[in-house]
Amino acid sequence: MRDVAALAGVSVKTVSRVVNNEPSVSADVAGRVQAAVSTLGYRHHLAASNLRRSAQRTGTVAALLQDLSNAYSANVLHAIEVAAAERDVAVVASSLDEEPERERELVEGLVRRRVDGLVLMPATLSQDYLRPDLEAGLVAVFVDRRPHGIRADSVTVDGDRGAALATEHLLAHGHRRVAFLSDVLRIETARARYAGFERAMAARGLAAEPRHVVTGLRSAQEAARAVTDLLDSDDPPTAIFAARNSVAEGAVRALHARGAAHRTALVAFDDIPMADVLQPGLTVVRQDLDAIGAQVVGRLFARLDGDTSPPRALELDVELVVRGSGEIRPRR
Repeated sequence: MRDVAALAGVSVKTVSRVVNNEPSVSADVAGRVQAAVSTLGYRHHLAASNLRRSAQRTGTVAALLQDLSNAYSANVLHAIEVAAAERDVAVVASSLDEEPERERELVEGLVRRRVDGLVLMPATLSQDYLRPDLEAGLVAVFVDRRPHGIRADSVTVDGDRGAALATEHLLAHGHRRVAFLSDVLRIETARARYAGFERAMAARGLAAEPRHVVTGLRSAQEAARAVTDLLDSDDPPTAIFAARNSVAEGAVRALHARGAAHRTALVAFDDIPMADVLQPGLTVVRQDLDAIGAQVVGRLFARLDGDTSPPRALELDVELVVRGSGEIRPRR
């Protein structure tokens, strides 16, 4: 506050009045203070100053995940809730929906409310805005995506390898026209899976047709429309790699609607509900969601219990689960 006051040319008491929205400050003075606040990043330092020591914790942790209706996010949240309940810790959770500004606003609000810890599946490209709060004592564990701009614990899987495994499986069954369907490629996990797809294709001397690469699919409905368009094209793919579970759901619906489920191969990254009872069953690259949730919870509460060891980047493996859809061979 002294730094803000000095930069704005006002007293510390005036700064306090402005940041607390008291009406007894002129617009000109308030403007100078707000400019100084913005320049010095005072908002984060204010939040950091409110973080208590371990003996002053509030018994609250937060989970900011991309989509709480998605099986991946729901499983991580459930693991946190179970562990938190054993410790009489409350959990606050919210979906970010790949909105960077929403992430920053929610984090700011949670820090101001003095949460003890944060599990974050970030939408932002860099999380350096968290540095002052981490230095002041906030515990943060990243899941599914690694932190950038700061150092913090993370739990991820090898998406590149998983995508290559899926693509190689389709190629081994005779496919050469393989479509790649994904969320937006600015997302770290989507980029890694596309890299694995490209790598596996290149290893066979192949490259995907540009029209067979469809990204930016944010829902099952968008994915279903994309698959329908591919099936209706002049040169439809004989196989599809759906790089996200919601994309796979849309692909399954479109293939069944068009009667193509038994002639177009499909491999998904992540399971979807009832994947094993579909006809054909859905072949997937499966993440061990229980292990991911357990690792996230383990790191979160270890840090809250005083673990000060260097941040750990844990990358778990994936496995290919064969059920039928990925083993369909192309028609000659």
